[in-house]
Amino acid sequence: MKKIQVGIVGGTGYTGVELLRLLANHPHAEVKVITSRSEAGMKVAEMFPNLRGHYDLAFSEPDMSTLTSCDLVFFATPHGVAMSLTPELVQAGVRVIDLAADFRLNDLQVWENWYGMAHTCPEIMDEVVYGLPEFNREKIKTAKVIANPGCYPTAVQLGFQPLLKAGLVDIDHLIADGKSGVSGAGRGAKVGSLSAETSEGFKAYGINGHRHLPEIAEGLNHMAGSRVNLTFVPHLVPMIRGIEATLYGKLNQDWSQEQLQELFEKHYAQEPFVDVMPAGSLPDTRMVKGSNMCRMAVYRPAGGDVVVVTSVIDNLVKGASGQAVQNMNLMFGLEETCGLEQVALMP
Repeated sequence: MKKIQVGIVGGTGYTGVELLRLLANHPHAEVKVITSRSEAGMKVAEMFPNLRGHYDLAFSEPDMSTLTSCDLVFFATPHGVAMSLTPELVQAGVRVIDLAADFRLNDLQVWENWYGMAHTCPEIMDEVVYGLPEFNREKIKTAKVIANPGCYPTAVQLGFQPLLKAGLVDIDHLIADGKSGVSGAGRGAKVGSLSAETSEGFKAYGINGHRHLPEIAEGLNHMAGSRVNLTFVPHLVPMIRGIEATLYGKLNQDWSQEQLQELFEKHYAQEPFVDVMPAGSLPDTRMVKGSNMCRMAVYRPAGGDVVVVTSVIDNLVKGASGQAVQNMNLMFGLEETCGLEQVALMP
């Protein structure tokens, strides 16, 4: 079988190196080109020594003739880059997976309000599929352009999905309390990401509005078949990798703890990257570190009318690059788990 020829635009950030790590041992994909304007000419293994012996590539300036010779191009770039190049790639028959937010929202006016720039290729949106496999698997298989979900949106949507599909919670009062490691802020040098600023502290941020809020809400709207009212509060915790989302919904039916457990287990029984843990479990971000797994548990505390779900992922794998590779596998007719069966790291 001919290997998928892969291009990566913007390979110097955390999601870029994570893509390289995952693709290094993928049996059906080969990274042909990786671009970086700032680091053009530098060997990949010089910047990322963990990849020594796996890549002989050097970073190069973005070149459309090279990118259009690929089968698939990943964008691991800041917002605004993918939309400037995607139309030409699609016209050339290249499939695209964007790990940023350029294509995540259907309402482009909402997108422009949140991201503070004009969307430059509204004509491409009809080709876009939101890349949450557990919700959009069949559409992903034939998609030309994938909007890879954000990290918080992945953990939150997967946790709420069984409840919304079953119509079990009041959609006017959903709460998502999210916690993220520092790598979620990216690899750029920022005072707020310094060890001295983040260690031994724990704080909420973006309470009045976070860019992932409209993405999460739009996804939950599709799952519920109606408009939901969501309160989303993210927090920064002093760890490198990981997302934990604690989700709250008010039950509108008197379902027992046992019924809720059965609902979640049945809903995700065939999903290779969602693990519904036994009743009473407490998912920990360490249980998924370095893996493409989402682990979750469902509770009905003290028999009350609130259901609580706790959902954990690695923000750089299932929350970004691993999910992107999962989408690539679906798009090219491969086993969905191909190249993604790494066991989580402990401790």
